[in-house]
Amino acid sequence: MIDHIYKQVELTGSSKTSVEDAVQNAITKAGKTLHNIHWFQVVETRGYVAANNTIDYWQVTIKLGFRLDD
Repeated sequence: MIDHIYKQVELTGSSKTSVEDAVQNAITKAGKTLHNIHWFQVVETRGYVAANNTIDYWQVTIKLGFRLDD
């Protein structure tokens, strides 16, 4: 059996729509340069409030784990 080694990076995604879209945006962007992505963990969620007291956009910081090549 092969022992796999994993690495994690911290990313912050943003979205005007939702927390879930902010996470997906970060994972989608990372997937363009990283492979073997296996998991994510939400570290922080925050948002930006516009002048009219509405949510303008969401920001979600995640830790993204991926397996290093053998």
